[in-house]
Amino acid sequence: MSTAAPLAPSERIEAIDVVRGFALLGILLMNILAFGLPFRAYFDPSVDGAVAGVDFGVFFAVDLFAEGAMRAVFSMLFGAGVVILATGDRAKGAAIYYRRQLLLLAIGLFDAFVLLWMGDILVPYALAGMLLYLCRNWSPRALFAASGLVFAYLLVFYAVLFATLNFMPAQAAAVEERIAAGETVTAGERAMVAEWADLKATFRPPPDVQALEVRRFEGTYPESFVANAVAVLDSYAVALPLFMLWDAVACMLLGMALFKIGVLQGQRSVRFYTVLAACGFAVGLGVNAFELSMKTGSGFALPWVSGASSITNDIGRVAMALGYISLAMIVCLRGWLDLVRRGLAAVGRMALTNYLLQSTLGVVIFHSLGFGLWNELPRHQLYYVVLLEWVVSIGISIWWLRRYRYGPLEWLWRALTYGRLPRNRL
Repeated sequence: MSTAAPLAPSERIEAIDVVRGFALLGILLMNILAFGLPFRAYFDPSVDGAVAGVDFGVFFAVDLFAEGAMRAVFSMLFGAGVVILATGDRAKGAAIYYRRQLLLLAIGLFDAFVLLWMGDILVPYALAGMLLYLCRNWSPRALFAASGLVFAYLLVFYAVLFATLNFMPAQAAAVEERIAAGETVTAGERAMVAEWADLKATFRPPPDVQALEVRRFEGTYPESFVANAVAVLDSYAVALPLFMLWDAVACMLLGMALFKIGVLQGQRSVRFYTVLAACGFAVGLGVNAFELSMKTGSGFALPWVSGASSITNDIGRVAMALGYISLAMIVCLRGWLDLVRRGLAAVGRMALTNYLLQSTLGVVIFHSLGFGLWNELPRHQLYYVVLLEWVVSIGISIWWLRRYRYGPLEWLWRALTYGRLPRNRL
């Protein structure tokens, strides 16, 4: 404890910072939809009418190239961070490690509740990180196997939900007709009807739930706080233990394995990364194109746009993530795009600060407490906001790191973790 200290900037791995910065900016391509439109529009473009014209083109491109992939990259890098902090000469010990994770959990709760961001990923990341400390010394083979098992669980979960959303509506409707006709139905059939009503309310929110979402963005801050807290706690009660946590764990285990074999540090050859990028993009784009064809061909039917029932989801997003990581490694190894690399690395070094900056700007731009643009902009115009936020994040990160060793929240996180104030001024 007395000798533990945060990593100095000189100890950082630039390639990881570049990829982290890329993923953090890329996450906003999807998160902007939850900031600026009703939450269901994140999964279903028919909610905001983005089914034709330029808005459909934007939906198609973002879904094809970014949906789920950036989150997968970010999760893999978090897994690499577990290895860096918990093993080898850089290991900080269990007490420091768990204090760091508990602080991340607190920051995530602040993001989710105070900054009104119900899509926060820091809480599941903090919880997943606590579990993964137990895996820190596993071999790459064991980590790959464990990741595969968790992905297998997710596949089963998605398959069950997909089947449920396909068959339960007709079954529930048939039972309701029998009830309306005065026929006798079993307790199990009544329970099934009630279960479908609850499930349908989740994916097709009734007016009272929609009104709650409006209050999240258009109410006073106390009203928005309460409405948002209801949505967040509901997510923590259902989505977090069923799949959100395991979504993070699966990719983090994969990231730990990839770090241990040198993939995430740029230690493999350009040829290796070229082959991996080609395979990743070929599989990822193929799977994503298939899913898009099913979404559009089915008229955006619920099983394809529920957000948690696409059986091939993890195949597409993980393959795309490996493609993006490999492409970034090639850029780093070749020394290409120096200005872009430095900008992305700066964003990656200040990832926590920039992540909460996105939440803060979400309130300022879209909440009625700020500019009040929630549900006011068509889908394609949201990406003008994304470009603006990218410029702000890159500019602030470069400016700050020319003067300081750590980002402001990174410095605070380290100070609270190690119980002393690390030197920050350059």
